[in-house]
Amino acid sequence: MRRVFNKIDKPLLFVSLISLIFGIMMIGSASSLKSYMTYGENYHFLVRQVFFSIIGIVGALIVIRIPIKRYNKIIKLAVVVIIGLLIYVLIKKDVINGITGWLSIGGFGIQPSEFSKTITILYLALTFEKVMKNRMSNVFYKILPFIVPLIFIFLIYKQPDFGTMIVLAGICFIIFLVVPYDKKLKLVITSLTVTCILIMVLAMVISGKGLSNSQKERFNYKAPCTRYRKKTGYQVCNGYIAINSGGLLGSGYGNSKQKYLYLPEAHTDFIFAIIIEEMGLIVGAVILLAYFIIIWRILMIARRSYNIQGAIICYGIATYISLHIIINLGGVLGLLPLTGIPLPFYTYGGSFIINLLISLGLVQRVSIENKMFEQKHLVR
Repeated sequence: MRRVFNKIDKPLLFVSLISLIFGIMMIGSASSLKSYMTYGENYHFLVRQVFFSIIGIVGALIVIRIPIKRYNKIIKLAVVVIIGLLIYVLIKKDVINGITGWLSIGGFGIQPSEFSKTITILYLALTFEKVMKNRMSNVFYKILPFIVPLIFIFLIYKQPDFGTMIVLAGICFIIFLVVPYDKKLKLVITSLTVTCILIMVLAMVISGKGLSNSQKERFNYKAPCTRYRKKTGYQVCNGYIAINSGGLLGSGYGNSKQKYLYLPEAHTDFIFAIIIEEMGLIVGAVILLAYFIIIWRILMIARRSYNIQGAIICYGIATYISLHIIINLGGVLGLLPLTGIPLPFYTYGGSFIINLLISLGLVQRVSIENKMFEQKHLVR
């Protein structure tokens, strides 16, 4: 294990662990009142988040020790399992927060759609490594791998989980740009994709179909405080109040006023607003800096990758984390519609934190294999 530790990316590890620990602390503060009112004790959500984080850390440690090439044996099975679970939750129709994407196991809610992000990245990485290694120049072999994520996207759209669908589509688009296709082929496929999306959006606007009423309401996100008494403005406006109340230094840990039922999603969607209220804008800026370091280190590992497989994994996971940050903070600040997308390390939730930590474990595995490759060639 010491040999493995020597090859992992230390800055990425330390910043990730600090973010995880601080995130757990803030979830404990933001969720304390709701925990007490719902379960009669203050630490229900905190304890569960610690439990989820431990599972995620164990998963990451396992992933770090497994060579990426070994996933070739199980990736197809993983794809089939995720597709099966996505179909199952649609049939079961257990609606939570307007989405039929939840699977209940032993009192815990699991979202298969969260794990579809990492499975997509790993599947595309392994598949394109084979395509490039075998020099399959046929357009069919270059397009075929994206069929699997398109199935994921369609099934997630039917839940309907618009936010996760956007994240998954964004991951696929960046990976498409990373793969060394012919420039003309990329231009043609990009043009066709953009045209199809525009036609679909136009058809939805004209027909009024394709989006649920709750999803349509989310597009009414500008000037939220003018709609304070309505669902479309209440949460975001209270988020503004929390941020404005925090100032530079905040009111102190545990002293948020907006978590007293003004922000019903204080420990999930609006955790960043609570952090600013309690810890101040300076801490908020430090969190953004930590995100920058994490994404920068992942991109550096991607650039040092000696094969397309490692590059796709790192670029895909960097995109995954970046989109979650942009969409969540965009919703909190009223710049984008609210979609329920979690904020990495800080939003309460089991499926997301487990998948996030496993994803970071994959990045560390790429870092290890990069250094093993460099050492092998230096010896020669």
